[in-house]
Amino acid sequence: MEISVHNNIFSLLLLLLLSLSFSPPVFEACNAVDKKALLGFKRSITTDPSQLLQSWISSSDCCTSWNGVACNSAGRVVNVTRPGLFSDNDNIVDTFMNGTLSPSLGNLSFLQVLDLSNLKNLKGSIPPEFGKLTRLTLLFLDSNQLKGSIPVTFKHLSRLEKLYLSNNHISGIIPFSVIGSLKTLTELGLSGNQLRGTIPATIGKLVFLTKLDIHANNLSGSLPTTIGKLKSLKYLDLSENQITGSIPKSIGGLSALVLLYLNQNLITGSIPSSISGLISLQFCRISENELTGNLPPSIGELPSIQRLILDNNKLTGKLPATMGHLVTLTEMYLSNNRFTGKIPSSFGNLQNLQTLDLSRNHLSGKIPTQLVKLQNLQTLDLSFNPLGLISIPKWFAKLKVFRLILAKTGIRGSLPRWLSSTSISTLDLSGNALTGKLPPWIGNMTSLSFLNLSNNGLHSSIPAEFKNLRRLMDLDLHSNKFSGHLDTIFFKKTDDPLGHFNSIDLSENMFNGPISESVVQSPAMNSITSLVLSYNPLKGSIPKSLGKLSELQILKLVSNGLSGKIPVELSDAKELNTILLSRNKLISSIPGKVINLKELKEFDVSHNQLSGQIPPHTATIPAPAFIDNPGLCGAPLPPCKHS
Repeated sequence: MEISVHNNIFSLLLLLLLSLSFSPPVFEACNAVDKKALLGFKRSITTDPSQLLQSWISSSDCCTSWNGVACNSAGRVVNVTRPGLFSDNDNIVDTFMNGTLSPSLGNLSFLQVLDLSNLKNLKGSIPPEFGKLTRLTLLFLDSNQLKGSIPVTFKHLSRLEKLYLSNNHISGIIPFSVIGSLKTLTELGLSGNQLRGTIPATIGKLVFLTKLDIHANNLSGSLPTTIGKLKSLKYLDLSENQITGSIPKSIGGLSALVLLYLNQNLITGSIPSSISGLISLQFCRISENELTGNLPPSIGELPSIQRLILDNNKLTGKLPATMGHLVTLTEMYLSNNRFTGKIPSSFGNLQNLQTLDLSRNHLSGKIPTQLVKLQNLQTLDLSFNPLGLISIPKWFAKLKVFRLILAKTGIRGSLPRWLSSTSISTLDLSGNALTGKLPPWIGNMTSLSFLNLSNNGLHSSIPAEFKNLRRLMDLDLHSNKFSGHLDTIFFKKTDDPLGHFNSIDLSENMFNGPISESVVQSPAMNSITSLVLSYNPLKGSIPKSLGKLSELQILKLVSNGLSGKIPVELSDAKELNTILLSRNKLISSIPGKVINLKELKEFDVSHNQLSGQIPPHTATIPAPAFIDNPGLCGAPLPPCKHS
């Protein structure tokens, strides 16, 4: 009897095991609600060229078979990551999607990560249903075409750590209630939108915030003083807005801040002395504002600063000697302010300095010889200061600068010969009182790529050695007394891919012509974009070959004594937007193809001997551009008289 009972129990157990091994599991791995929500999003996508959602089919398991989807052990979707820029087998894939954000995604109640960034063409608004995603920690919707406002329902995303909505078309204000509620937020990116209104004072509640980027919007109002409470903040970019008011003293409390960008706003007042509290600051850019007052001496107490950019403000007073303590500094831009007095000798201590731009101020007095210690200096710009240099200090020869810009600093006399043994690539001595000839040793400056000697009193022809400037690409000699033929310049040598001219301005000199038809055969001229030869006694005709300069955008040949016709071949230079040919002796009619160049914005043939009807044209050209041509008629001049 006992044996039969045990046999029965064994049989029952065997049947149970066999039934379990052959029957399907009771629960589907992927939760049905989550699958429906994801398929709802897929239906809202109209174009998916890289088939990011190809694997999302209802007959398969969304947890194990769908690309970009991850689930927890209970089969609930926790991660949806389908960005348009991603790495695939060591290759960078850049793709897009057309479509909208489906509200159904708001039903993914266990979702922690949603990344639909860089898909470029996601349109429509952000569904308020996204506020139901209360477990969300990361939300990336940046670099799309989303519009509308930031949903107020986002205030429920209490676990959110990173929120990026940048580079969309989002408008409206930044909701105060949302900002005050996201207390776990560490990164907030809202840049490149159309947000307006003020920065919420509730921003001070985001004490874990390390990155705040709201640049390139339409924000107004002043910076909230509460911003000083963000003790963890490392990155603050509020540039390219319309922020007014002054920089709050509380900003000095941001001791962890590494980057501060407030440029391109309407900020007024002075820089607070509390700036010395920014002990971690490396990159500071407060340029292009309305700042006034003196620089506080405490600015010299930034132990980590590398880039200090304060140009284009209205700052006044003397440069503090304490700035010589900023030994970590590599770049200093203070141009276009109202600084007075001497350049501090303490600047000689800035031995890591690579760029020093003090241009367009009211600095005067002797340049301190201590600057000779700046052996890492690559760019020195002291232009447009009343320095009264008379001559460039000889100790400049010991510097290793690549860019030397001393425009309008009171230099007189001839060019110093020591320039010939330097490696300078940019030399700007314009607006001074240089005299004498352009010396043959100019040909030794083989590193020159930019040369500006305009607005001086230099006279002579261009020496043959000029042809050795194989890397020269931009040349400005206007308003001097240079003479001789242009070919020495046009036919200079090149050092491929360098040395092909971008721009030439030789106007207001005494160069004589004619302009050679073979100019287009010079490799140095084949990619020129701007050619300005006005007010030189060139004579001759306009070369037809200029039309072969395919990248030419600006052609100015005013008052050159030119004769003959306007060559129709100019219309082959399709990029031309400016053609100024006034005050010459040009005859015949205006070629229709030339006046109808697609890019043409400025056209002037006044004071010539042109005749005939002005061809119909699409560009808006005023009547003064055609006057004083006895036989010229038709709009915008009076209509032609029919015989």
